[in-house]
Amino acid sequence: MSVSASPASPSLVTAAPTQRDLLDFVRRSAEDHELIASLPLDPEGRTWVRLEGPGGSEAWLIGWPPGTGTGWHDHAESVGAFLTASGELRENSLTARLPADGWKTLELSEGVDCERTLSAGRGRAFGQHHVHEVLNESTSEHAISVHAYYPPLPQIRRYSRTGAVLRLETVERPEDWQ
Repeated sequence: MSVSASPASPSLVTAAPTQRDLLDFVRRSAEDHELIASLPLDPEGRTWVRLEGPGGSEAWLIGWPPGTGTGWHDHAESVGAFLTASGELRENSLTARLPADGWKTLELSEGVDCERTLSAGRGRAFGQHHVHEVLNESTSEHAISVHAYYPPLPQIRRYSRTGAVLRLETVERPEDWQ
């Protein structure tokens, strides 16, 4: 789905948006009840609507049916923020920064895993090369979230994980998402 929408509060950002700017944007957008209610929800798969993000950022309103998730991935050189507008999402992430290129398999050290639960109204910002997965673990309730990235996503690297071993599986570019 590729519909464009704008949150009720326009952005005043004129320079490249910071992580704080992106977090402020996703918070304002999540508080726009009309925007959140406009997202069509599908019981089988995630749905999304592209938003006008601040300062040329890429932004999305995403619906998460029960039991869905992203799998492990990063957003390359983009910084970002996301916030749960309704329902609850879990984020599993790595606290260690991984090398940007030149590897296919890494063995992760103990203590690099972080888990956070983001109920409605809670969100976070993150820096470049942030590796995470986002999940709606509910068995009965949709979740809705707002995401923003700057610069617009140049690529997404997708990973598989078995225990402490993280393996680069694919690299997706914007033309792959059209």
